Amino acid sequence: MLRINNLKIRKDITEYEILETALKKYRIPKEDIVNWHIAKKSIDARDKEDVHYTYSIDIQVKDETKYKKLEKVKQFEMPTISIKNSKTARPVIVGAGPAGLFAALTLIQNGFKPIIIEQGQPVEERKKSVDNFLKTGKLNTSSNVQFGEGGAGTFSDGKLTTGINSPFCRKVLEEFAHFGAPEQILYLSKPHIGTDHLIHIIKNMRDYIMTKGGTFLFDTKVIDFEIINHHIVSLHTLCHTVEKIVPANTVILAIGHSSRDTFETLYQKGILMEAKNFSVGVRIEHLQKWINESQYGTITKLKLPPAEYKLAYHSDSGRSCYTFCMCPGGVVMASSSEAGTIVTNGMSNFLRDGINANSALLVNVTPEDFKSDSPLAGIYFQKDLEEKAFVLGGSNYFAPIQRVEDFLKNQKSTYVGEVKPTYQPGFTLSNLNEILPEFVSDTLKQGIQFFDTKLHGFANPDSILTGLETRSSSPVKMLRDENLVSNISGIYPCGEGAGYAGGIMSAAVDGIKCAIAVLENS
Repeated sequence: MLRINNLKIRKDITEYEILETALKKYRIPKEDIVNWHIAKKSIDARDKEDVHYTYSIDIQVKDETKYKKLEKVKQFEMPTISIKNSKTARPVIVGAGPAGLFAALTLIQNGFKPIIIEQGQPVEERKKSVDNFLKTGKLNTSSNVQFGEGGAGTFSDGKLTTGINSPFCRKVLEEFAHFGAPEQILYLSKPHIGTDHLIHIIKNMRDYIMTKGGTFLFDTKVIDFEIINHHIVSLHTLCHTVEKIVPANTVILAIGHSSRDTFETLYQKGILMEAKNFSVGVRIEHLQKWINESQYGTITKLKLPPAEYKLAYHSDSGRSCYTFCMCPGGVVMASSSEAGTIVTNGMSNFLRDGINANSALLVNVTPEDFKSDSPLAGIYFQKDLEEKAFVLGGSNYFAPIQRVEDFLKNQKSTYVGEVKPTYQPGFTLSNLNEILPEFVSDTLKQGIQFFDTKLHGFANPDSILTGLETRSSSPVKMLRDENLVSNISGIYPCGEGAGYAGGIMSAAVDGIKCAIAVLENS
């Protein structure tokens, strides 16, 4: 394939018309084309008077020697895997989020039949539990936005962007497309899937894994780890009221960042771990039309998708404030996983067609901010904030909210203005300054006012802050060696919960890497 780069398109046209534009620009006859596809599509809105699409397209021609000026495309190839382990053993994966599912998929594709243990429900039933919580405020602590098949990313925006540079990123995209994701994720500069698509894709992945011999144990919680001579030998599980022992000499721990009781158990069992930096803050909501106008201007006639943003501020104190997991046309999700806590996250469907935009607005915290030297101190820091938010919201899973103007003035909100909160099951007008650490409040205020200089309207008085966002990443890192094994032989800490990923893409990639390590480690 040959690549045509930097093709600027200033009107809404069909894919075939894009090809015709490229061929005309480079004087390539149609009859020379054997095959083609879009390689990349992005929006250039730096100049509000000239907002346009930029495309790269790949073409296969009958005679490449005629087009020596065009770049040759290097095709993606999976790195070779050297399988050393006996296929009679069944690796066990704890957790069916992106890391666990892609670890399972990689093992299945190489002839192994893993057992996947997930404390939550299959994704179809899990959605019912989530919907019931949003409607009634009745929390299922085993299956919710944090726990269940698909992991926390299922009820998010389904972003597939990442800061990592790995050859496995392409494999993740191709696998998602194979199992039902829109093909545009293969070429968009900022691909996303959306919760509505993810639910079906995850089910398709599960069905495939099961047809190839994999086993899923849903509603099943790992409650203990049997370790002999520093080697894992079995897992003790609980399904409703029935305890079972699952033999296991190879365990991929893809437990996610909210499995606090499992972190406690692993710590007691001697798994080496340490506290790590993470972030806390709030969700901020604006009208999506404000974001569109700020990002795209008002001149363009293109039918553009809902606009996104990504912002960062660094204060003189050394603290940083930044936006994270921005959800265009989305809603703020009730994401609690423990009784008596309030946790928020953001979610969008594929079309991103909601009235509001929302984003996490976070401030970094470090182990120096915690009250002890325990590796689990970050967990206690999170939980303390979540319990305070629960009480401030009314102790009924209503979230405390505040207008931006009132937050900046440190006064309780008394009304909702132009931006209507999307959080369910309900909200309570509050003063979030009362529960946030002072360094978090101060840095958020500085960040909001700075971001308004970069994105006009960010500090609009009627913008809504919803508390609290505490689960952006794991507060714990489980140590592993160059073979991705912990200090307990046979245990592979994996994904976001183990401290090695941050988002769907990087978690999925780490799942692939851990599965390859299992295959290659004798």
